[in-house]
Amino acid sequence: MRSTPPPAPRHQGGRPATPRTRRSLQVSPDGASRLLRCGQGGRCRECGNRIEWYPRGTGPQRRPVRLHPHELPAARVPAGCRWHVSSGAAYPAGDGSSWCRLPHAAVCPARDAPPVPGELAGLRRSLAVNTRRLIDAGAFTPPPAAAQGPAPGDGVRACRPARPIVRLLYVHYLAARPVDDIQCIAQTRRRQRCTNHLLSGGALPGTWTLLPATAQSGQLALPGAVMAVYDLAGLPYAEQLRWRAQRCLKHASIPTAADLAVADWEPFDSRRHHEHVHGRLPTRVRRPGPAGQAQTAVCP
Repeated sequence: MRSTPPPAPRHQGGRPATPRTRRSLQVSPDGASRLLRCGQGGRCRECGNRIEWYPRGTGPQRRPVRLHPHELPAARVPAGCRWHVSSGAAYPAGDGSSWCRLPHAAVCPARDAPPVPGELAGLRRSLAVNTRRLIDAGAFTPPPAAAQGPAPGDGVRACRPARPIVRLLYVHYLAARPVDDIQCIAQTRRRQRCTNHLLSGGALPGTWTLLPATAQSGQLALPGAVMAVYDLAGLPYAEQLRWRAQRCLKHASIPTAADLAVADWEPFDSRRHHEHVHGRLPTRVRRPGPAGQAQTAVCP
């Protein structure tokens, strides 16, 4: 005796009922949803403490700002450091309430910040203690300090910029981390951030080149100045879109996969990001020779 398969679901009028395609929500950098504040938690790259990313509610570029994850009494925070969050966006100055948010840079223990009131100094000390605990537990590795020369016992000088300038779709961006460390922002099936990098899986790499430091946004051009740029403009258009969306090769072919973070690209501004401009290509390092003479070697 054969079992009869169940009939296909149909509407009341007899039409076949086809299930709707499931679509996952994606985080938009320009969105003003309150859900944005729940999905943009992270850790500081310099000290390892928890932070929250919010897009700025004012300004033409709406650059994200890093805030301390907890509210503080407004009376204990200087007026120039007060922020408030409304509809998922951060705004400078207070909103008239007795509580406000604080930028993480003001209390980051890894930075040489200006003197702050006693309450904030205590908060910075507690964050410094937490950083030491994370380092001792192996949960956080501080980034290497930028050295002016080879450190004692270290034969190789770091040869890659910590925040490189990238030309993408003929627009200059400032990356948040070295090129080979840029991580995919897609969400996996286990609801975690993808651990793949944009250059993993046989992806097409860009090329380092020297480009003129031209004027932007009405600024004066620097005559004869050049800067090292990781150029992706020579890649196919689809590949450049993948880089701008900050997705690995696997998740670039899955448009329904949700974004778990905002892409780290920041529009490059030569006035604000002048400390990240390098006039030499990061293609060689220097090794101390046996007689104290410097030798050159190509970076891996």
